[in-house]
Amino acid sequence: MFCLAHAVLGAREAGAQCSARDVLQNQLRLKNVPSPGAPGIPIRSAVDAPVWKTIAIGTFVDRFTLMGALDAVGCSVGNLAGEVLDNPAFSLSAVKTNVDLFAVFGAELGFLTDTAPLGDIYARAQQLGFALAAAEVAPQLRLQYFDQPVGEFLIIGMEPINTRNGEPVILTVANGGAGLILIGQDGAADAQISVRSRFLFARPTGVETTAFLPP
Repeated sequence: MFCLAHAVLGAREAGAQCSARDVLQNQLRLKNVPSPGAPGIPIRSAVDAPVWKTIAIGTFVDRFTLMGALDAVGCSVGNLAGEVLDNPAFSLSAVKTNVDLFAVFGAELGFLTDTAPLGDIYARAQQLGFALAAAEVAPQLRLQYFDQPVGEFLIIGMEPINTRNGEPVILTVANGGAGLILIGQDGAADAQISVRSRFLFARPTGVETTAFLPP
């Protein structure tokens, strides 16, 4: 309960909520609204990629306090995402840790077609030196990214977690215009994903990259 109260208090003190109006007010107050961006030049190695954002994980004792924190600040959770968070396969770190995230468009991984299979995107990212992120990154990022611009959908590069019906699902942190939300999408290896989609990958253990650059 202490973790939940601390998270809620911190969000309220920052004035950061998940409704569309509160997100806009937060952006106006910060006067530094990030842009969804567009694909850049192809990435040759993860070592050359800047850190997009660093977040903390391991700050909740269980899924119930995590879900309570999302609810307390008004962040919506889609049906598929809710099933992922309810699955025992979804785990939380027992130790508070900072995680460096790298934002990468599919096109920056070298794909020339309009879409590519999710499995191929993962394979190419790992070949370049990126690592898949823990599933916990998705809800934690949702709670630590209240100034997300409208129209930005960030797919967490993670191992899929099955729904009750056995469907593999990965999580996306999004602002579609109606407020901040955490949603799920097809996580099958053959799922076709637009190469203009932006993925978040993690830093491989023991690998150094360039210093943090603001989004």
